[in-house]
Amino acid sequence: MTENPKNTHWHLERDAENIVWLGLDRQGEKLNSLSTDVMLELNAVLSDLENDLPLGLVIYSKKPTGFIAGADIREFEQQTDQQAAKDGILQAQNLFSRLEDLRCPTVASIHGFCLGGGLELALACDYRVALDSDNTRIGFPEIQLGIFPGFGGTARSIRLLGGRKALELILSARMLRARAARTLGLIDQVVSEHCSLRWAARKAVVSHRKSRRAGTLAKLSSSTGMRHGLAKIMEREVAKKARREHYPAPYALIDLWREVGDNFNELLDGEADLVSKLLMGDTSRNLRRVFRLQEQLKELGKVDEATADWKPRRVHVIGAGVMGGDIAAWCALRGFEVTLQDREFEYLEPALKRAESLFKRKLKTKARIIAAKSRLIADVAGEGIARADVIIEAIYENLEAKQQLFVEIEQKALPTAVLATNTSAIPLADIAEGLEQPSRLIGLHFFNPVEKMPLVEVVRNDISDDAATTDKAVKKGCIFANLIGKYPLPVKSAPGFLVNRVLAPFMLEALNLAKEGHSIATIDAAAELFGMPMGPIEIADTVGLDVAISVATKLAPENTNARQMLQDLLNEGKLGKKNGEGFYRWKKGKPVKEKPSDTVALDILGERLINPLIDECSRCLEEGIVDNAELLDAGVIFGIGFAPFRGGPLHYLEQSLSQYSDLSTNLTTDEVTDNE
Repeated sequence: MTENPKNTHWHLERDAENIVWLGLDRQGEKLNSLSTDVMLELNAVLSDLENDLPLGLVIYSKKPTGFIAGADIREFEQQTDQQAAKDGILQAQNLFSRLEDLRCPTVASIHGFCLGGGLELALACDYRVALDSDNTRIGFPEIQLGIFPGFGGTARSIRLLGGRKALELILSARMLRARAARTLGLIDQVVSEHCSLRWAARKAVVSHRKSRRAGTLAKLSSSTGMRHGLAKIMEREVAKKARREHYPAPYALIDLWREVGDNFNELLDGEADLVSKLLMGDTSRNLRRVFRLQEQLKELGKVDEATADWKPRRVHVIGAGVMGGDIAAWCALRGFEVTLQDREFEYLEPALKRAESLFKRKLKTKARIIAAKSRLIADVAGEGIARADVIIEAIYENLEAKQQLFVEIEQKALPTAVLATNTSAIPLADIAEGLEQPSRLIGLHFFNPVEKMPLVEVVRNDISDDAATTDKAVKKGCIFANLIGKYPLPVKSAPGFLVNRVLAPFMLEALNLAKEGHSIATIDAAAELFGMPMGPIEIADTVGLDVAISVATKLAPENTNARQMLQDLLNEGKLGKKNGEGFYRWKKGKPVKEKPSDTVALDILGERLINPLIDECSRCLEEGIVDNAELLDAGVIFGIGFAPFRGGPLHYLEQSLSQYSDLSTNLTTDEVTDNE
């Protein structure tokens, strides 16, 4: 086998059968992505192959992390105008068309991540083989960045799958496992081992295998008669989650398909025109910022030198209530051995039943469900404490009970174990008062519902002079959060930490508006118009009115009107979603809402709701609750769902002030011109 050494990122080998094996190993990066340099180098490789045609070409990744994770979105920020962005998209389209037109069999050999631009490249090959492993993920996540596939992926996926299936894939941003991708038609063959992957790719070349494109029935969805009706249905489904004015990309994609159907060349033209325009818009810029914030949070959970020898495998959770039970279930779902403790087995049973329901929803296959159930162990005696790497206390909010419990835990726990409380209100300094090593105690504050909320606040306990032990404990907490698929956010121990603290004024302002006579439907509609996923009244009902009044009492004791409104409902036995009656009446887990009746401008009302939240964010930054503005924005986005398309509360404030400044400057300039 001979290798061409002249390339930096692409490694080309030509074997004895004249098959070229082209492996991508982007230099200086942990993941493969399609940068300008990578694309230009591939273009040069294709030129050489066109002049010296091999028996076949296999494209694969030399990195263990996966095939190609997508385009290098850092380069998107360098685009200054739509035409420059469009030129870049056209160059990528031409490159992939050149690959598709190569006069020999081409095969994409996929393991790990094959996303976005990586999948677009794979679709330009004749045949796709993927490794059947838990790490393999295939899909188009571009909608989450405010765009849709623009390197030919929209056109090729519609040609391959038919319009309906292709648009559902793109709009959902789902990342499929290898077998699911094969069932859909994205992947042609799935193999179980790396050695089989190489052999399958070779066999595909020598057998001249090609993907089967959409059949007659799949093509029908793009016919004039069907696609207009399907487009309306898709728009209705998208509208349930995203407004057109907030998130234009999914609507632009549906409009394009409605207009041109499966016309390949017109789809390519539409990709270049629309994606370049979307890239320059505020929504995409802000969503790309959210992606960078997400990566920052993940980076906080990476192992460092101080924690290199700590490999957590076992978790012990004390308290089998809703939070404790669901934390335990989630950890078991993510592969940890979990012992769950409470006073009697009868308190554990509801948590175990909820866990089984979670496993069935998430894991699908019987074998994986059984494996997860076996990892979750009822432990009334607390025997798991002595073996656990992470111990999480999630009992009721009582200081004395927590203090006594941690004194007992400290005596039994491994010296390397993380000692964590899920408290949402009690200062860590108070809980750690009786400990021999108080610096070991941290907070791991999860949010309800655990399976859906992506953030965990890792609360720092600064009561000790032993800063090194505290730092290590916080780092371990961040690593653990990362391992269970959550974003860790280090915060200082202070009332409400970050998320509850900034959420409280948002909810309390809503109650003030209700006191003034605005309907609860109008208040929630105003928040949703701003871009919040849920209105503040619905949030209060969802977390529970008993919890809401507790938070209000601790964080805003002076707001007697709001507290009285909550107390009146509690006196009527109304707890919110948990018992079906609160501000709303709940039916099948959803609030029964009437249409807003007020004539007030919803955008003005929305700003009034959001302003107290943003003011509290500014105060949190000043007080050092988090280290910087970017982490604060990330925490509020992933903790309460602050309108992602706005880029975060402090970023939104900065942008608003900048626009106001620009407007003032323009007005002043106009006045000077008029005077002249």
